[in-house]
Amino acid sequence: MGEQTTVKFPQDVIDEYAELGVDLPALFSAGHLGERMGVQILEAAADRVVGTMPVEGNTQPYGLLHGGASAVLAETLGSVGSMLHGGPSKIAVGVDLNCTHHRGARSGMVTGVATPVHRGRSTATYEIVITDEQDKRVCTARLTCLLRDAQG
Repeated sequence: MGEQTTVKFPQDVIDEYAELGVDLPALFSAGHLGERMGVQILEAAADRVVGTMPVEGNTQPYGLLHGGASAVLAETLGSVGSMLHGGPSKIAVGVDLNCTHHRGARSGMVTGVATPVHRGRSTATYEIVITDEQDKRVCTARLTCLLRDAQG
């Protein structure tokens, strides 16, 4: 749907993962579902993850952005932040997602910004604010991820 852009990671983070043989920008792509929905991750760090998604192709029968599409964008962005917080020794697994839908979007792009609420040793929680092209809030989501050991 959309051309995937290069994610902007801090160089020290890229280097840390590269030493383990991991291509970090590829690892944190939006995945198959995100690609199908046109999700693009534009900026990624443990303290802020930004991504976009088109409304077109992601609507419900009334022509509004589907709430599930907002949930996919939110979980993608919050998971990326959680994984970056956990570092290369952890994997992030979503265990709770809630979304409050404030207004409908019928066209254009929506942008999600994920910021941490809690970053611990075993869990990370992010708030994700999704806005339309007029910077009006479409959805507020909160994602909690369990941080599991990558090995074992």
